[in-house]
Amino acid sequence: MKIISYSELVANEDGKMIQKGMNFGIQKTHSVVLMSTEKNAPYNDEIFDDGVIEYEGHDVPKNITPDKKSVDQSMFNESGTHTENGKFVAAATNYKEGKRDPAKIKVYRKIRPGVWVDMGFDNLIDAYKRHDGMREVFKFLLEPTFEEVHEDRDFEDLLHNRTIPWEIQREVYDRDKGKCVKCGSKENLHFDHILPFSKGGSSKTSSNIQLLCAKHNLQKGAKFV
Repeated sequence: MKIISYSELVANEDGKMIQKGMNFGIQKTHSVVLMSTEKNAPYNDEIFDDGVIEYEGHDVPKNITPDKKSVDQSMFNESGTHTENGKFVAAATNYKEGKRDPAKIKVYRKIRPGVWVDMGFDNLIDAYKRHDGMREVFKFLLEPTFEEVHEDRDFEDLLHNRTIPWEIQREVYDRDKGKCVKCGSKENLHFDHILPFSKGGSSKTSSNIQLLCAKHNLQKGAKFV
């Protein structure tokens, strides 16, 4: 999982200024979502232990109601067109009914202002509504594709890189000052398990996570093969 700046995120998406959390069909090949699992995040996104993301739908605009957290999330705009929720629901429904392949979703996870983790591509496999105690919200299941899997990297280790908790990611990023611990590079950074999960290492403690640049990450991976 590569750590990137917002400008790199924009460059990844062909210069498109991604501002909304949900961006269905923003590219010909894929859609984009921005997510956060920090405690004060506006939406309740979650990453399960199997790597699947439960992504929460988005609220009606403020111009519709000032207290948007008290209103059910909607599939339709006032004009009758689909909201972003509606577009994602339609894609998930068509996939479940065998009418299309799963929509490909590029996921970016925020760890601090201006700093993101490129989570790679997921498949949109389901959509449903859930009552959060106040109103109905949409939930979308995003299943990892792990298109970035290489022969020298263990699948299980990649899965657990994905599930490193937000608070651990932020603590490690701040502790290592946004630099590779081996060479001090600020480019092409990745979160690395010091002891790989497949060898008994943990994803839940910062003492087993460090920042490595791509070069040193790959060099280390080769040593554990």
